[in-house]
Amino acid sequence: MVKYTSQYQTKITEFSTIRNLNLDQQNRWIQLGFCLPWDKLVKIYSKKFSKSGAGTVNPRFVIGGFIIKHIGNYTDRDTIQIIRENPYMQFFLGLEDFTPEALFSPTLFVELRKRLGLDSFNEFTDLLIKQCFPNKIKQAPNGKSLPNKGKLKLDATVADQYISYPTDLNLLNKGRQKLEVIIDELYEQVRLHYKAKPRTYRRVAHNKYLVESKKRQNNPKTLRSAIRYMLNCLDRNLGYIEEMLALLKQNPLKEKQIDQIAVIEKLNKQQRKMYQEKTNRCDDWIVSISQPHVRPIKRGKKGRKTEFGSKLDLMLMEGFTKLGTLKWDAYNESADLIPLAKVYKELFGYYPDLIQIDKIYGTNENRTWCKDNNIRLTVTSKGPKKKLSAYEKKKRKKEYAERNAVEGKIGQAKQGYRLNQVKAKLKETSECWIACTLFVTNIVHFAELNGFRI
Repeated sequence: MVKYTSQYQTKITEFSTIRNLNLDQQNRWIQLGFCLPWDKLVKIYSKKFSKSGAGTVNPRFVIGGFIIKHIGNYTDRDTIQIIRENPYMQFFLGLEDFTPEALFSPTLFVELRKRLGLDSFNEFTDLLIKQCFPNKIKQAPNGKSLPNKGKLKLDATVADQYISYPTDLNLLNKGRQKLEVIIDELYEQVRLHYKAKPRTYRRVAHNKYLVESKKRQNNPKTLRSAIRYMLNCLDRNLGYIEEMLALLKQNPLKEKQIDQIAVIEKLNKQQRKMYQEKTNRCDDWIVSISQPHVRPIKRGKKGRKTEFGSKLDLMLMEGFTKLGTLKWDAYNESADLIPLAKVYKELFGYYPDLIQIDKIYGTNENRTWCKDNNIRLTVTSKGPKKKLSAYEKKKRKKEYAERNAVEGKIGQAKQGYRLNQVKAKLKETSECWIACTLFVTNIVHFAELNGFRI
């Protein structure tokens, strides 16, 4: 059950310590606290909770906590700590009296990321757009369609997970170490069945790993030998674990350890196959044992041809960024143009007059659909080149250059708010982290439209 007091409800606070602190009314947190439509944000937030049961933490604390965390690039724990110390932030969260107590536990951030997901933050963004541009939101009469209007910018990027750079040798060594820990735990429960502890040769394996990993330049022959040794270690350790579990009536391992074994078994099969076939490609390639959902994605960027994380399509409309598609496997973003144009229509009530894209979106299907719906594209038309006037050339060049704004938004999200360092571990929490980061870029734009900067 969500307990919340409306932002418009007056309170009798004769001894409000925050209001008596003579705070600067031009402070960014005070101005943002007055501007945000808290009641409507809470209404969206409340959809994720039941109407019965124990009361939850004040939704304004939670929503505001997410905003503070991502604007300041704080950890979950640091976010709670800085709120305790800052009266401006407490005013932003709707507190009447300054309190040095923690408003909620940092672990609540993790639970709420699982619950809120992508959709809630996309709805938050829609709400900000509707508040800033109420005159542009229209509803078509029954059976009729409104004329196209506005511009939609599209682009794809990768939200990098905060993981160490994966190499075959490192992954196999980490898998070996995790299996050895599990073997040690199981042996304590089955030691009566063994004369001596099963030998894992961990010291030899560790030394082989160090010798190879410390080389400044890889030697293909010695690297292949080290990988073969690690693969044999994994086979042996997995065999020991299976043998020990067969001696026990119940599986004593934790759920996390069972998941780790399953991931390492899959990693072992993938690496064994690539070793035998002498290739560096495989399906569903595991690049992190702790985050097996992460995939390598080729982007063709200078200096970083491969990124590790999720691929997402972004919409930029009226300066606000909205998350379109998010997938953990590589995909061709051209298939998202039509669905995202329909999302634009759901929000505004009409299709955009112009979709500003790069050439990868210019498929025959997209061109045909846009032509049928009177939508212009910033891609070169096929067939014989038409002779354009100087005005038309200038207009086309300007419209294509305007697409760079979405590149700027991606840069802002990555460099300013760490979209390139997603530190959530689970698949669901990572997706929510990404959506919240993009929402924060919209909060910054929302503040600018209201005459102040964050």
